[in-house]
Parts: sequence; C-alpha cells; structure tokens
Amino acid sequence: MQSIKADTYSIYFNNVGYEYLASILKPTYYSKIFILVDENTNEHCLPIFLANLATEIEIEIIEIESGEEHKNIETCVQLWHSLTELGGDRKSVLINLGGGVVTDIGGFIACTFKRGIDFINIPTTLLSMVDASVGGKNGVDLGLLKNQIGIIKEPKAVVVISSFLETLAQLEMRSGLAEMLKHGLIYDKNYWNKLKDLTLLQIEDLETLIYESIEIKNKIVSQDINEHGIRKALNFGHTLGHAIESYFLENELKNKLLHGEAIAVGMILESYISLQKKLISKEEYAEIKYILDTIYDKVIFDKKDIDKIIDLLIYDKKNEFGVIQFVLLDGIGKIKINQEVENKLIFNAFDDYKLA
Repeated sequence: MQSIKADTYSIYFNNVGYEYLASILKPTYYSKIFILVDENTNEHCLPIFLANLATEIEIEIIEIESGEEHKNIETCVQLWHSLTELGGDRKSVLINLGGGVVTDIGGFIACTFKRGIDFINIPTTLLSMVDASVGGKNGVDLGLLKNQIGIIKEPKAVVVISSFLETLAQLEMRSGLAEMLKHGLIYDKNYWNKLKDLTLLQIEDLETLIYESIEIKNKIVSQDINEHGIRKALNFGHTLGHAIESYFLENELKNKLLHGEAIAVGMILESYISLQKKLISKEEYAEIKYILDTIYDKVIFDKKDIDKIIDLLIYDKKNEFGVIQFVLLDGIGKIKINQEVENKLIFNAFDDYKLA
C-alpha cells in the first residue's frame, strides 16, 4: 500500500512501515527507544513487533494498565517518572504500541517530557488505526471528562500493521467501525455505501476500507490541524457520544460502553437532530438509524440518565462562550459545524432512539 502523506509526517503500512522504522531508528538519530504498551499489547503485539524491528538502539518497555479509566494525569506522572528513571533524554524516542488510550496518552507524554521528544504511533486496534493515532491529537481525561487536557502535535510517523487486528476481539472491531462509518457520513457518501453491507467482507477488503478511512481523516485534518473550522466535522456523533461514554464510565450501575458503541448512539441522536433541522431527509435518517441499529446493541436510557448526560454537554471541548456546539449532517457525505441545539430537541432525539 502506498504511504499517505500528512502535514509533517507520513502514514506507512505493513512491511513498508518496518522498513521506515529501520531507516530512522539508528544510533545517529536517537539515544534510546521507549515502547509504551498496555498488558494486552505487551502479550499479543509486542513480541511480533520486536521480531520485525531492526535497530541497534537500546530498548526499554513501559507498560500501563489498559482502559479509558487509566487515561489520566496520575498515569502521566508515573510515565514521566519511568522515563526519567530509565535514562530518557531529549534524543529519546517513544513508540506507542497500542489502541486509542496508548496513542493518546503516549503522544501527550512525549510532547511534555523534556519539553518534547519524538514519538511514533503503532496502532493495534481498528479504532486507533482509523482515528486515534492519526491527526496529532494527544491528551488525557480530567476525571470523567474526556480529553480535557492535551496538545495538538503530529507524530514523527504512524505505522499501520494490519495483522495486529487478528488478535482483536469482535467488540473492539465494531468499536473501530463506528469511526469508519462516521467518515462516510461526514465526507463521502460512496464510502458510506461501501460500509453498509459487510457480510461478504474479506481481509483484503478490510485493508482497503481502513486505508480509505485514514485518507478521509487525513484530508480533513490537513485543511485545519488546530480545529478552527472543517476539522470539527470529525466530531459528528461525539458531542452526545462523549457525554454518554463519560456517564457510563463513571456510573457504577451501568456497564461501560466502548468508545465506538457510545459514538454510534451519538450519531443516531445527532442524525435525528439533523432531520428535525431539515438538513437530511426522512429516508436518509431511516437508513442511518437502521444501519447503526443493525450493527450496535440498543443502549437503555431513563430520564435521569438523559438529564445527567445533557448536564455533561457543557464541558464538551468544542463549546465556545458557554454555547454547546454540534456538528450536524447536511445530507449524507456533508456537514454543518457550529450548530446550536435546544435541550428539548435532544430529549426528543433520545425518545426517537428508543423506538425500533
């Protein structure tokens, strides 16, 4: 697969990615390699990665606990201490081998350690391949509020190794698929149509779809790295989706939702709002809701849940001057940013979501 050129870095695939790593991981460039993993990637991905990594530089492995609940400042402090105690300096490089949590927190750690060291993202989940590892967003959560602390800085490179997906649970695959579906809805109707029926999907087809999804995100980010305009399109489904994810994460009476599961709900809700704003047709909304309901299980909400989820919206990082900003569809494949939505319409969206 041909590499994808981003603003200041490139995204490499499979063997070409390993060849790139061999070309830059040399003692003349870096003093030490740190590889950040969680317990899952340490077991399933690290042995494969090390067996294919050609370098003479000393390598140190740092492991964190998996899960969104560990993407916080407390974990950052531990990582800063680990890098210091293991002899990290400004010529060290951090390789983030993992899913969205590892790439998010790893990028943030690299940007802040010694006022910034190089980092390379090696995504191991579908979600991190098509979303978290690409685009330069790095950060951590503040309590239950997602991605409140962070920095936008692009990696040295991203290397996508599709074989890592063979170790991934089906639920995690579905979680990543939500971001791919989003890319079709906000940018490319033809791509959305390709994803509507995955029953005959082969591994070769999946690699092509992943490549196209990364291309879509990269095209959007390249126009607006700091998210002042068009990059906000990538937040479709995330205004309500992030609030839902945060609420279920901190509520002990609720089963945690994977990121993609929460975003799928958010996309249905925000598509309904788009319908009520006369931005999409009834047929388009029915199609979106049917496809997402077919792939993802229904999430149960009562009025208390919805009240608390709406309360969390005020902390959404897209808000400006205290006003909640939504990204809405303007037909499948197009969007409108900076849309204000009254609470009554949000409640109505939840009511409609409950219907079959």
